[in-house]
Amino acid sequence: MKAFVFPGQGSQFVGMGKDLYDKYPLAKKLFDEADEILGFKISEIMFAGTDEQLKETKVTQPAVFLHSVISALCLGEAFQPDMVAGHSLGEFSALVASGALSFEDGLKLVAARANAMQKACEKNPGTMAAIIALPDEKVEEVCHEVSTDKDVVVPANYNCPGQLVISGTVDAINKACELLKAAGAKRALPLKVGGAFHSLLMQPAKDELQAAIEATTFHAPKCPVYQNVDAKPHTAPEEIKANLIAQLTSSVRWTASVQHMIADGATEFIECGPGKALRGMIGRIDKTVSAHGIE
Repeated sequence: MKAFVFPGQGSQFVGMGKDLYDKYPLAKKLFDEADEILGFKISEIMFAGTDEQLKETKVTQPAVFLHSVISALCLGEAFQPDMVAGHSLGEFSALVASGALSFEDGLKLVAARANAMQKACEKNPGTMAAIIALPDEKVEEVCHEVSTDKDVVVPANYNCPGQLVISGTVDAINKACELLKAAGAKRALPLKVGGAFHSLLMQPAKDELQAAIEATTFHAPKCPVYQNVDAKPHTAPEEIKANLIAQLTSSVRWTASVQHMIADGATEFIECGPGKALRGMIGRIDKTVSAHGIE
């Protein structure tokens, strides 16, 4: 069985999507529509902008979404997923590609998400760090130990065995990194991100995005969508919406999502979108399955 997976923020690069735009009339149409919907020429920034322009939150998230969704749609009849999943932002790409959301609605929600998250970062400053080569249970234990009413740190992204990203206030992240290194982490690496994603510091963004999601029409997808919040397959529109709302302040359970997809029959994982991060994670989760890009 084939599982199509969609990457999140951080996989962007200058030039992304230009080959699709030049080769496929459908890609040109969708990029042109995106420029119109967003009110600025995101295609020009993606194709020929600077790294700094591409790192702006209002650009990054829609750019990764567009590259991922358009890559999948340009496969045409070759896009026949038995199941889909997306990492954080990539969940929106998965929902559009599987037919649960229209292209326009998906792009509008991603733009709203990016703006809401930017505002939340300004209101509740925070950061994230990648913890390498330590059991998840030990990371969870230290996060619990460090967190107080004022300073919070939580597991944010369960990426693969031995790689867990934590999220929280700067002081709590720094303290947790010290303790985790002392506990044997190979690396406790602060990430260059704008805020504490997938933590309670994103609550203002969750409140704002909830209104936009509830006002949007969702459909039953053509295959199960394994969602970040519980790592389980969903096809009911109301369940999908509730999980999408919860996602901003909840952990991304990527390891469990991939494990559940494999348990349900997935033998081939195809990454749609920029970068190779997901196939690398999948290879570390289970070496018996095939993981590759759409090329």
